[in-house]
Amino acid sequence: MEKTTVKTPKQLERYFKGVANRRRIEILLLIAKREGTTLIGLAEATKGNFKTISEHTKKLVQAGLVNKQYRGLHVEHRLSPYGTRFLKFIKSF
Repeated sequence: MEKTTVKTPKQLERYFKGVANRRRIEILLLIAKREGTTLIGLAEATKGNFKTISEHTKKLVQAGLVNKQYRGLHVEHRLSPYGTRFLKFIKSF
């Protein structure tokens, strides 16, 4: 049985602000489909500006929904455990 801890309103605010943008939601969904995708891959898939997508992923990382892993010159993006849970919430909404 998984232990569930109740998040504080401040913690919940951080998660909700992290996805309070249609582009960030799109990025979250893409990372779930393409685990380990790079920033270039995200920019190409969304047809978005590289710098803009970079800022959006930065906010998702700050919110604790996405983890970055450095692989040489590339940075891979993966959902964090909270990102996975939040994605389930989004899909159920």
